Amino acid sequence: MIRENFEKNMLELQNKMGEMVDATIKVMEKAFIALEKQDMELALDVIEDDAYIDELENEINQMAVWLTAKEQPVARDLRRIISMIKMSSDIERIADFAVNTAKATIKIGKTESMLSKTSVVEMKNIAMDMLVKALKAFVEEDVALAKAVGSLDDKIDKMNYENYITLTNCLKEQPEHAEEIVQLLFINRFVERAADHITNMAESTAYFIKGRMFDLN
Repeated sequence: MIRENFEKNMLELQNKMGEMVDATIKVMEKAFIALEKQDMELALDVIEDDAYIDELENEINQMAVWLTAKEQPVARDLRRIISMIKMSSDIERIADFAVNTAKATIKIGKTESMLSKTSVVEMKNIAMDMLVKALKAFVEEDVALAKAVGSLDDKIDKMNYENYITLTNCLKEQPEHAEEIVQLLFINRFVERAADHITNMAESTAYFIKGRMFDLN
């Protein structure tokens, strides 16, 4: 009965993390719709949505501390709790990058968009696919899938560099678009950093399953 209650609490903790992932994907998608459509009101909505994700992270942390103190888990159970605490922190940071993207969109304003000159939107799509896979790897305890997430990060890094070259060249050739180009450089970096945090999640999964740290980045 004691073990059954513990597993029930652990499942609740895991489900809350799943809620965080779902909410983060929605807020990132909304941020990019705002960017592509130059929708300032939608960008402001993204900034407001972040509070819900912050609250979920707080709930996960509080519940994890309570479980650790009450159940005094050891070995694999403790690694599972530690991994969820670390992963919730990574998810919260990814949501922050969505907010930063929304703020950059507001700074760009209603100008002629240069977004199509980059692969930033494709980068975002890959990153969100990574996030889905990272959660699935944890839930299904799949180390191979966790490693696959790390491999996708290499693709993001390559695209990040290519976008950087493209945008800095545009900055030299079209200095009148400096404000938008600078903000797109920031957004490019936000997506690359989000992918790094997702890779951290995959590493936490590998740690939970195998009991040792892996460098997947």
